Amino acid sequence: MADPKGFLKITERELPAHRPVDVRIQDWREVYADFDRATVTKQASRCMDCGIPFCHNGCPLGNLIPEWNDLVYRHDWGEAIERLHATNNFPEFTGRLCPAPCESACVLGINQPAVTIKNVEVSIIDRAWEEGWVRPQPPEVRTGKKVAVVGSGPAGLAAAQQLTRAGHDVTVFERADRIGGLLRYGIPEFKMEKRHVDRRVAQMTAEGTEFRTGVNVGVDITVEQLRAEHDAVLLAGGATAWRDLPVPGRELDGVHQAMEYLPQANRVQQGDIERPAITAEGKHVIVIGGGDTGADCVGTAHRQGAASVTQLEIMPKPPVNRPDSQPWPTMPMLYKVTSAHEEGGKRIYSVNTVEFLGDEQGRVRALKLVDVKRTDKGFEPVEGTEREIPAELVTLAMGFVGPEKEGMIEALGVELDGRGNVVRADDYATTVDGVFCAGDMGRGQSLIVWAIAEGRSAAAGVDRYLTEQTALPVAIPPTERPLV
Repeated sequence: MADPKGFLKITERELPAHRPVDVRIQDWREVYADFDRATVTKQASRCMDCGIPFCHNGCPLGNLIPEWNDLVYRHDWGEAIERLHATNNFPEFTGRLCPAPCESACVLGINQPAVTIKNVEVSIIDRAWEEGWVRPQPPEVRTGKKVAVVGSGPAGLAAAQQLTRAGHDVTVFERADRIGGLLRYGIPEFKMEKRHVDRRVAQMTAEGTEFRTGVNVGVDITVEQLRAEHDAVLLAGGATAWRDLPVPGRELDGVHQAMEYLPQANRVQQGDIERPAITAEGKHVIVIGGGDTGADCVGTAHRQGAASVTQLEIMPKPPVNRPDSQPWPTMPMLYKVTSAHEEGGKRIYSVNTVEFLGDEQGRVRALKLVDVKRTDKGFEPVEGTEREIPAELVTLAMGFVGPEKEGMIEALGVELDGRGNVVRADDYATTVDGVFCAGDMGRGQSLIVWAIAEGRSAAAGVDRYLTEQTALPVAIPPTERPLV
């Protein structure tokens, strides 16, 4: 602890400002403005290096937060990235996209604003890339064992990097045309520019990981062939079966799933197309779903020039401050204003969609909704509150219900739990010998930090299966839960 009185000297929590709204909605660059390192150093000094660092428990990765906070305060950025990489393969991803359960568990947060852990994290890795400290780490010895990783999201990438560095010959199979999973085609550019994914893929390629895109396992290659050609298989395909809204009018043109809408905007930024087939330009946009994916739709609609943007949520508006029912150090459900919400639009809580209304051409023109109240029986409509709002583009951002079953999952015959997720043992092995599973495919829709933690842990399970021992770290077994 470099400065025992740091949290007393600096009581204000400072974060990078966002670029002005009128400027940033004209482009797709990240919303964050530059943040000077002197301020980052001061913020890092607020860390108390607690005797029991609850931030470790709040983070599924077990990041060594007090250690690298202290190193940043001491201006030892080179050692800070070493400690950060010791538990996290991709801090540039988590530092931009993770909701930071570590900050909810920060001891300082009991009676002061929590330490800016997430911002210190991303500042460390961004400087490390600038200074050239992030280099390929190819293995010194090859085992000759072959591993197939199916899916190139954060779980698959983390597992692949760990297994490659352990000396195995790793091939990552991705059904899309580029590597990254939802990092590539789900997360908008303004939240994370894809150059961050590209340079990690370049690093991993230099380390020896092979990437095969445009390969849908179970369709383009059979599971029998995949297993015959590899000594172990790791499933990391995510929970991509989206939740639908089966109400009258769902079939109308202009009602789309969020993951039909968002990837097209990203493809424009990749240079694949000039104009998306689904666009918010000049339209009244309704986003159904109040989570992060919904906010991504809101920010995308702003940049496409929507006439209006309204986000609907069936749950009540969350509290601004931590409620008694969600005590420290758990991660509370609080009202938050994302960068997309700063840019405009309207949010309506405690409402349910009753029907989509169409015009003579079969296009959606309005949405009929009703206020709801939560009871022991679920959500019940409030009499006399039914109304219509204009809607020319509707995106459904209501989450996912598990992995897609048709194709690979069915062909492999792995056991599924009651929620339709892949069953795993503590070493992430499925019920099929030699087949492992990490990330949302086994966990259900979750946080990016969970995906990386599970990818790292599953890699240790695969390594032990192949060599009967492992030196790879295990972040957390799938049956355990931190303070999230």
